[in-house]
Amino acid sequence: MDATEGLIATEKFGSQETWRYQVKSGGLKRERVGEDRERPSSSITAAFKSVFLPQGYPESVSEDYLHYQLWDTLQAFSSSLSGTLATQASLRGIGVGNQQATVAAATVTWILKDGTGMLGRILFAWMKGSKLDSEAKKWRLFADILNDIAMFMEILAPHFPPFFTLIVCVAGIFKSIVGVAGGATRAALTVHQARRNNMADISAKDGSQETLVNLAGLLVSLVLIPLVTNNPMLTFLLFFLFTALHLFANYKAVRSVVMETLNEARLSILLHQFLHNRQILSPAQANQREPVFLEFKQNVPVRLGVCLGDVIKNPQELQLALKNNTKDYLIGIQNGSVCVCLGADASVHDEIMAYSQAVCISTVLHTPPPRDGELKHLYEIKDSWELVSESHKLIDRIFQSFITGLERAKWETDRTLLNWNEWRVEWRKKRN
Repeated sequence: MDATEGLIATEKFGSQETWRYQVKSGGLKRERVGEDRERPSSSITAAFKSVFLPQGYPESVSEDYLHYQLWDTLQAFSSSLSGTLATQASLRGIGVGNQQATVAAATVTWILKDGTGMLGRILFAWMKGSKLDSEAKKWRLFADILNDIAMFMEILAPHFPPFFTLIVCVAGIFKSIVGVAGGATRAALTVHQARRNNMADISAKDGSQETLVNLAGLLVSLVLIPLVTNNPMLTFLLFFLFTALHLFANYKAVRSVVMETLNEARLSILLHQFLHNRQILSPAQANQREPVFLEFKQNVPVRLGVCLGDVIKNPQELQLALKNNTKDYLIGIQNGSVCVCLGADASVHDEIMAYSQAVCISTVLHTPPPRDGELKHLYEIKDSWELVSESHKLIDRIFQSFITGLERAKWETDRTLLNWNEWRVEWRKKRN
């Protein structure tokens, strides 16, 4: 055999295919490793992956991508069927099939429904837009629950003709909120899933998956519509069945997401575990403990990035806030809240430290004292400013080992999803 013959190179297409180049009889031959020829079933699978999965899958996405997408597909399918039932009810309510109904009345109802929805979209984005990144899981689940409520109202509306317009307008507002919250949280989850800065590709393939699911839902709906027409009992029965499936699939979907970026809930869970036994939870462990339902009331809320006037009320309190504090933030307890004022030059580590200290103070103020642990001595302090001062000492003592543990456990510490407001203050010149 010629000395130049033999294997000269190998190449891979992600983790899906491996090929090798060999010189044989003076020519270059390319062959697939592990298979003599490509089977038809393999070609179909490869084509399906190419159309509906991001390029480079699975290396180009997060590990939770497939699990999440499977549950997301199931919830989209059930939501599509519920939407068909709601649409049929809405059309019947505005007069489709009723000879006494007028086009003008139906048009006015539809315009009012769309107009109130537009206003609701603007107001919700203004009021809650900044929270959608930090609490993506909660708002994603909230959006789907609200969507089911809106569809139920649309199905119910034809049975109350005097209030039909009012009911569908309220449902329109709910659906507009769903559009904002669902779209924004989907974008936040796409950022998490993209591991090669391929957010556009993931978003496009997600759209293809959703289109395929909606097409399947449309085909099933063609069978359902004749069955439920003029049969309210069956309509409600199927709607509740699809809604139960939709909510269950959504819950499993958000539960399957494992984010490595610190938000308020995950950082609180990590800190409490560290204070208890010096253990750092992995991203998977902390995400399993993270609540996915919105909490509309907190015992001692933590307000991040407030103005200086929310932390101190007089010059003497500034000196108290600076006691034992060498960091680029100020903390105070005012009106039942733990308020954090951030310095103009604060780093991401300062943000993590500030929120960690605020969590310690909030925990002391609203939970019973533990039998042991790092926080035990703080429960004995009655003065609020002394509590702030002593908590500074605690954080100074534990923070370096805490942040090092986070980095070892593969948590992202160069950016966070903490919900900071935009106030930034410089106070050190006054202190000097």
